[in-house]
Amino acid sequence: MEYGFLSLLPPIVAVVMAIKSKNVILSLFCGGFVGTMIFAWGNPFAAVKSIIGDYFFVQLTDSYNAGVIVLVIFIGGFIKLMEKSGGAQAFSKSVYKYVNTKLKAQLCAWVGGILIFFSDLGTPLLVGPVFRPLFDKLKISREKLAWILDSTSSPVAILIPFIGWGVYIMGLIQAEFDNLNVAQSDYATFVEAIPFQIYAILAIIMIPLVAFTRKDFSQMKKAEVQAAQREYSFEEDLQGDSKEDKRTGTGNARPSMVILPIIVVFATLFITLAPLGFPFRKVDGNAFRVALTMGYFFGTLVLMALIGIYKVKGFQETFRIYVDGMKGMTDVAVTLVLAWSLGSMISALGTADFIVNGLKSIHFSAGLVPAAIFLFGAFVSFSTGSSWGTFAIMMPLAIPMAHGFEVPYAIAVGAVLSGGLFGDHCSPISDTTILSSTGAQCDLVDHVKTQLPYACVNGGISILAFLFAGFTKSPLAVVLAVALLLGVMFVWGRKGAGAGA
Repeated sequence: MEYGFLSLLPPIVAVVMAIKSKNVILSLFCGGFVGTMIFAWGNPFAAVKSIIGDYFFVQLTDSYNAGVIVLVIFIGGFIKLMEKSGGAQAFSKSVYKYVNTKLKAQLCAWVGGILIFFSDLGTPLLVGPVFRPLFDKLKISREKLAWILDSTSSPVAILIPFIGWGVYIMGLIQAEFDNLNVAQSDYATFVEAIPFQIYAILAIIMIPLVAFTRKDFSQMKKAEVQAAQREYSFEEDLQGDSKEDKRTGTGNARPSMVILPIIVVFATLFITLAPLGFPFRKVDGNAFRVALTMGYFFGTLVLMALIGIYKVKGFQETFRIYVDGMKGMTDVAVTLVLAWSLGSMISALGTADFIVNGLKSIHFSAGLVPAAIFLFGAFVSFSTGSSWGTFAIMMPLAIPMAHGFEVPYAIAVGAVLSGGLFGDHCSPISDTTILSSTGAQCDLVDHVKTQLPYACVNGGISILAFLFAGFTKSPLAVVLAVALLLGVMFVWGRKGAGAGA
């Protein structure tokens, strides 16, 4: 049966509710409920029964989905324990005596953000307080630190397939492959999409470019000039950090508490999957999730042991933090179930087919599809302040559209992820935007104003790159994007006060 325009209502309701409520779970539920109302011909009792019995229960009992949820819970416990152990702060503080220039400070904060790849929300809260006194001492603006934190949180996490971001995204991808009956690996598609995560790559690359070229522009240039005229007490900030360490019990933390557990995660993953040909050969998705879950389990055991050995926290408190981290992933699990359900409804309603046929009727070029996906994803993300919610709404539309227009899935996925990230970076209501300003202790509005020009430069370049990718289907789009960014930095960018010698 063809539902025509009615098939557009679930995603439209989800987007509108997300913009109005700023609540991803509520918006996905409302979109799904509208879908079941259509199937039930307006009977609300039958719609509630259907959404629970035909969608929530079905999605939860699916073996793939159950595996994803279990993995996400294990990751949540590991990340929470890592954040509270103090190891990341200990690692960053160990480099203080070697960092004595503006260039070194910016590059170290950049590297620190990349090293905390396992937690997008952890990066601002771990790296920010550690480097803030150093930035103050060297008279680098806190707005610059907030931008570095924001550009090494989500943009780094979104490129890694074996952390919460990757697992969440692969879950959305696989759901659409199942709906389309496409025999394609979610893991392989995610990896193939990495070169097309153009906005994330540009955001990460831009930091060292600005640091080395000393070219700041717009509001960031003004912030750097003002910072050069301020006076801060480096010693008082360090004393404050020392008191905080004593209060939280993390004064005994060691850098090895970050390094060793992550090595164990990697080692377990490779040892378990190497006999199957990983990473040079595609492995079964279930085997990958089992190996990754084992890695986070063993990594947690090692981290718990180090916390005990260095007398950072007692076992009871350590275990409580771990369990709290697991509980903290409830929202992610609920979001996944709702997203899977909404995607299944959209597939059954034929929403993507209706959109594709409508666009083909007006002779919409397939080459424009990736750029269109990027722009719509950016709009949704900016309006909602949630990149994860954007992925959940956009993936059920983007992958079937790519299927209908014969656009490579990797390009469509990259466009969804890039658009969601771009809008998130520009949005003043994004959680990472708020946490980055918090971690750097700068005003939220100042952070948004100084970051927005940089984000818009990368966003504009991303649009051009997706136009190129849409028509050529070539991963060289990322090379074009980087070349354009270099051109902007060296031609248009003006020398500022950002990164002295």
